[in-house]
Amino acid sequence: MIPDLSDKTNALVLSYMGIRRAIGVSGFLLPIILGPVGWLFFGIDFQDNISSYYHTALRDIFVGTMCSIGVFLFCYRGYDRIESWTANLGCVSALGVALFPLDPNSDPLYQKSLIGYLHSISGGVFFLTLATYSLFHFPSSKKTNREIEPHEAERNFVYRASGIVILLSMAAMGGYLFLISPQWKQTLNEYNFLFWMEWIAVWAFASAWLTKGRTIIADIAVDLMAIPHQLLMKRAK
Repeated sequence: MIPDLSDKTNALVLSYMGIRRAIGVSGFLLPIILGPVGWLFFGIDFQDNISSYYHTALRDIFVGTMCSIGVFLFCYRGYDRIESWTANLGCVSALGVALFPLDPNSDPLYQKSLIGYLHSISGGVFFLTLATYSLFHFPSSKKTNREIEPHEAERNFVYRASGIVILLSMAAMGGYLFLISPQWKQTLNEYNFLFWMEWIAVWAFASAWLTKGRTIIADIAVDLMAIPHQLLMKRAK
């Protein structure tokens, strides 16, 4: 049986779910707006990677969305210190991607400035943070902190699949940056290889957060454990 919740606690649950959904929706919409929408309505060619949109008319969309994701991650509190610190690291790396632009017309591996290298490092840390959430934090099986999961198996599948897709996308991007010859890089650039790999990784991350926010595989009942147990206890005092 689901116990009665105070109005304040119920609002806290809904607010916490809202943060998860906001992170997922932001990630889902970003590549669509930058890529197809930018091409169809603003005449902006598809860029070599998502970060290159900083140097186009859609810069404010790119920077604003990454800053928003950073703020949402900062507001997010996990079940333990490790998860909370993961969110903080994700916040810092998202802001680094937004505020330290990639050098224009450059290979992410070979930048012309310190700011450009800070961007590349921030991007790598950001994707690793997202993979960590999908593979380790979201499908947590700790009995004391577990959420009520009527569809636990389905959700865990989405989380882990999302994490694996992010890692595979990162591996593909790493192979592009570190392993293949300049001739192959030039060929792949003609098809915007990095942009599509980043799109896949961002959508995988968005799927995990939308699932955690009950937008995907939703429950009918209010999820009492949608927020960390310790936050509910603080509110109950």
